Amino acid sequence: MTFNDRSRDLAAMLHPLLDSLIEVELPVLAEHGLSMWGYAVLGALADGPVRTQAALSEAIGADKTRIITTLDKLQAAGLISRLPDPADRRVRLLSITEEGRAVQCSVRAAIRVGEDRILATLPPADRRGFLKALNALTETANAQRRG
Repeated sequence: MTFNDRSRDLAAMLHPLLDSLIEVELPVLAEHGLSMWGYAVLGALADGPVRTQAALSEAIGADKTRIITTLDKLQAAGLISRLPDPADRRVRLLSITEEGRAVQCSVRAAIRVGEDRILATLPPADRRGFLKALNALTETANAQRRG
């Protein structure tokens, strides 16, 4: 199949792949006591500086009012900290703890094993091209979402 003669929309083609990836992730997340949103929070905090709850919600595409329960669970588990901002005590500064970083790294490694099994069906050059294109499309989508 060439690029110009796709028979299905991109979403229709990606849906089975996403289902497979979710099947890989769910048992790993359950083993570590995380939800998908919890894992998204840990990933966002591991990748960037300390954020406010509103900025974190925007970064992961979550509703800021619904993410509070996830943050409460992560904090209770010792995976993140939420401290009042000394400059504005109404704002909570979030950071990942060392335990949170260890859990996030462990989960990411286990998920990558499953992803690699799926990607192994592609020849190495195709795999590299797919990942490069997917990264570029993700960056474009994130930039458009941010405005």
